[in-house]
Amino acid sequence: MRYSDFSSVMTAARMNRYLQASGGNSRKAMTLYRKNLQLSQELFTVISCFEVALRNAIDTKSVPALGNDWLRDGAAGGGIFDTPRCYLTRQNINTAIGNLHVYSHHKLVAELGFGFWRFMFAKHQFNATGRILLTVFPSKPTSTPALQYNNIYIFHQLAKLNDIRNRMAHHEPICFLPGLPVKDTTYARQHYNLILQLFQWMQIDEAALLYGLDHITTVCNEIDAL
Repeated sequence: MRYSDFSSVMTAARMNRYLQASGGNSRKAMTLYRKNLQLSQELFTVISCFEVALRNAIDTKSVPALGNDWLRDGAAGGGIFDTPRCYLTRQNINTAIGNLHVYSHHKLVAELGFGFWRFMFAKHQFNATGRILLTVFPSKPTSTPALQYNNIYIFHQLAKLNDIRNRMAHHEPICFLPGLPVKDTTYARQHYNLILQLFQWMQIDEAALLYGLDHITTVCNEIDAL
């Protein structure tokens, strides 16, 4: 496809950043655009695998302590999330229940999004669930006076993944320096490495889990070589 046709479909405004990053070379700009889509697809797949692993691990830890229907019970009147400080958590659970045609706990777990599970490590939700959820990460480093690997630390790490997940879902590029028309894969690589680190803290063999799915480093290298 000619660049004029390509930019007509994608819009010149959207393509301008790719064109600048490619030194005005229209063919490279189109390649970079496609490689960014490929990188987003690869990274979104890996984040999706992490999201499923995280929510299942949280549920596995919570059921013995809080009951087989801990989410539904927690959002009911008098439940652990029936407090003003957990209002949005309760609301999210009840909305998800309302979206299910037939209720089951496992369907409810799958219905709730990444942002919901991230907030299980926020202060009030973490306390409401009995402060048990750090056991999801049994191999996390030991805290020091300088750095506390506590629930708030995990919450902020998950926020980084939630942010890039939302960025990709809204078709925003991840192959540039933030805010600049400069080709750079550092942002994507950092978040990819964070996912691998969290998998390791969960004692999950990430290489085996992602076998055949993970080509992020290869795509990053191809972008860098453009």
